[in-house]
Amino acid sequence: MKIRLLAAFVLTAGSVLAAEPLPVSSQISAVTVYTDRALVTRTAHLDLSAGPAELVFEKLPAALIDESLQVSGRGAADVTILDVDARTSFVAATTDPRLKPIEDEIAAVRKKVRALDDRTAVLEQQRALLGKIESAMTAPPAKDSTAARPSVDDWQKLLSFADDNRNKFAAEQQTLDEQRKDLEAQITALTAQFNNLHGDSDGGRSYKTVIVRVAAASAGSLDLTLAYAVPGASWRPAYDARLHSEERVVELTYFGIVQQATGEDWKNVALTLSTARPSLGGGAPELQPWIVDVAQPQPVVGEETMKLSSFEVASDKALNGRQAFNQAAASGSVGGVPAAPPEEKDAALATATVASTVTSASFKIPVAATILSDNAPQKVGIATARLAARLQYQATPRALEAAFLSAYATNSTDFPLLAGSMNAFLDDSFVATSSLSTVMPGEKFELALGADEGIAIKRKVVNRFTEDTGIVSKGKRITYEFLVTLTNNKKTAQHVVFKDLVPVSRNEKIVVKLITPAKDDLGTPDAPKEVSREADGKLVWRLDLKPGEKREVPLKFSVEYPADLPVEGLE
Repeated sequence: MKIRLLAAFVLTAGSVLAAEPLPVSSQISAVTVYTDRALVTRTAHLDLSAGPAELVFEKLPAALIDESLQVSGRGAADVTILDVDARTSFVAATTDPRLKPIEDEIAAVRKKVRALDDRTAVLEQQRALLGKIESAMTAPPAKDSTAARPSVDDWQKLLSFADDNRNKFAAEQQTLDEQRKDLEAQITALTAQFNNLHGDSDGGRSYKTVIVRVAAASAGSLDLTLAYAVPGASWRPAYDARLHSEERVVELTYFGIVQQATGEDWKNVALTLSTARPSLGGGAPELQPWIVDVAQPQPVVGEETMKLSSFEVASDKALNGRQAFNQAAASGSVGGVPAAPPEEKDAALATATVASTVTSASFKIPVAATILSDNAPQKVGIATARLAARLQYQATPRALEAAFLSAYATNSTDFPLLAGSMNAFLDDSFVATSSLSTVMPGEKFELALGADEGIAIKRKVVNRFTEDTGIVSKGKRITYEFLVTLTNNKKTAQHVVFKDLVPVSRNEKIVVKLITPAKDDLGTPDAPKEVSREADGKLVWRLDLKPGEKREVPLKFSVEYPADLPVEGLE
């Protein structure tokens, strides 16, 4: 029988029902992780008697967002959910079982530090007593005293006694200082571990208690679901892009890097990664008037706490529809004849199920996941796609004599590729770490795959000479000549695009003339040729190199200016 939550949470005075609190034993069954929080779903199986009942979920995270609470249920009992209440409870000691041993260990180490402090105080008292003994022994006797003055042997004994004890005190103090340093390092490490394990600002000494009041018209079983949002969890995308050069195919593997420090461990849960961003709210922000006025001192105002939107609880089908992979059967023998060894295959990545909506996408991880509340990054596989690619090498030999490979592909999947870091591989070699911008389904994009030594590129200065010009008006002309050499060491033809520069004059008295390539050989961005001229003095060559082909590309230009004109920017 399906159970519905009443629209009104306030009962009339005549229908107030009293019930004994019933602690609920629940488990986290599903988690949906967003970029800045998580929606946690707990499930519990209950056997209810007829009448009212208060179902108590204890020791939930203190940072639980009250507005996000959702309750639903299904069972044989005819049950009405009356209301839901969240309360904060404070305790004197840490409630998290993972934190209690660390807190006890910190207390034990601090106790050792106090013992060292006590021993240091005793040493200070002994030093002071030794000083008093020295003062008493070296003080001159009173005029009416009949005591004999210390002999040289007495002075020698005093000096030896004082020296031995001071050395003893100094050595022990040094040992105490070293022990204190070690103990303080232990406290620092334990404190960092303690802070890393919990996400609450109160040091783990508070928690939330959620009370669900229900009324059962008849006794029976009830499967209750409680969902709530908590901060301290996030995920980000990451990729491995492997180019199979001979096939001209990019194998793109999509991962999710999940981290959480919510105060609860997620063990064997149905994990979903969502691209939705609930922190942005439901609609576009309103523009406020732009006021220009005489400046006045403004009081400091604290930031207002933003209300967080509610989340919908995943359906029972979505929660229970996860299935684990079957294990492969062990090899055996048939009729006394050993079975043939199994064929070796590459391990496959478990891929997520994608559920797209108008505004976001959700990736349902196919196997149960365990993510501890220690804020350690954990990688989960989302999808693998093979994308046909158009390859192109790009280079700027003026800055770096290297050719960088780019693959141009189309996102042929049904889900968006969110912006994230990417490891690039060329066949079996790791070549670079780069990034991928957000790419929607059907959108074209570029994958930067790093430098490839298979395309060699060199740039050298062939000549640079200066000459005088003019008979009446003296001038100078500097002629530059460069040579770019490209070699395709691949077994296949490759397309290479490289750029170089000619100077750009900002003064009419400075004249730059391009000699090679000739003006008639130049194309434009709208009508490109093998070499085209773009804005700001950029020249772009687009070359198709055959396997093993070597191409030499010359560049020559001159700069003329009056001899008495100081010119900057010349090489």
